[in-house]
Amino acid sequence: MAKILTDNGQTIYWWNRSEAAIKHIQTRHNNPQYLSTARFDVNKLKITTNAAEVIKNSDRIVIAVPSAYANDALKDMNATIFEGKKILSAIKGILPESNLLLNDYLKQYFNVAIENYFAVLGPCHAEEVAAEKLSYLTFSGVDDETTNVIAEHFKTFYLNTITNNDIYGVQFAAILKNIYAVGAGIAHGLDYGDNFLSVLIANSADEMAGFLRKLGVKNIQVGSIDHHKPILHNQPITTNYAGSVYLGDLLVTCYSLHSLNRSFGNMIGKGYSVKGAQLEMNMVAEGYNASKCMHIINEKVHAEMPIAETIYKILWEHLPASEGFNEIETVLV
Repeated sequence: MAKILTDNGQTIYWWNRSEAAIKHIQTRHNNPQYLSTARFDVNKLKITTNAAEVIKNSDRIVIAVPSAYANDALKDMNATIFEGKKILSAIKGILPESNLLLNDYLKQYFNVAIENYFAVLGPCHAEEVAAEKLSYLTFSGVDDETTNVIAEHFKTFYLNTITNNDIYGVQFAAILKNIYAVGAGIAHGLDYGDNFLSVLIANSADEMAGFLRKLGVKNIQVGSIDHHKPILHNQPITTNYAGSVYLGDLLVTCYSLHSLNRSFGNMIGKGYSVKGAQLEMNMVAEGYNASKCMHIINEKVHAEMPIAETIYKILWEHLPASEGFNEIETVLV
């Protein structure tokens, strides 16, 4: 995201926990620890280890940390630090300590109104953005005008932007697709083939849409686009479930070799323990914590979610992966 913004001529403040990484970026123009091929215009970067300084000096704040660490990053902040700020979340998970979406967490602890909160979702693997391969991002917010303004800052020759106002729907879709991608990885690790995988993902898409309807997301449609409006950057308000932020993000996360959740699941399917897979990857697979959070949330929503529930049992209740997928086989259509 720092690359996209600076490529677009924006000067940004950037919080980084590591002084060594900051010095490397400033002198070598790349991040040695992550996507090292991405080059930065350092004249447009003001990097610091002080997160409060970044927030103070910025009108729009991008929060892009794994959901498991968001609470630690924010818990010591002054309760008024986000006053007058617009928040853009790139978090694709639920904060596990509170079992809240970031917007609900910010409302509860920092009194951030939903009108000042926006979410950015894929499908958009960072590896392809770094390589400047054409990608699409969806920006969601209830304030249509500001959502469009924020999206415009990210539009480049290698990145198209789409907007909608389904703030809860897009976030829950992003959370669920990570769980299903873990499932796709487990299936691959168990040596299921592409035929089975296609059926699993199709059923996962249906399960996701069913949850969103139960949650109260309105107007979930397939194949419905208002052709009187431009397709990019000004989508109609109705939720087109076949669109990129819903079905598209699910597909790429389940199939792509860049997918951390698929890789994590693949290890589980091959017999790794959860802890062993986490240590081997040394990166966060959001679907792990998300599976437990969604299990808890669905105890109130009561959506039919046998695939997500079985993945939860495999990851958290030690159900053998092969037994879990024997159960999943019986519910697929």
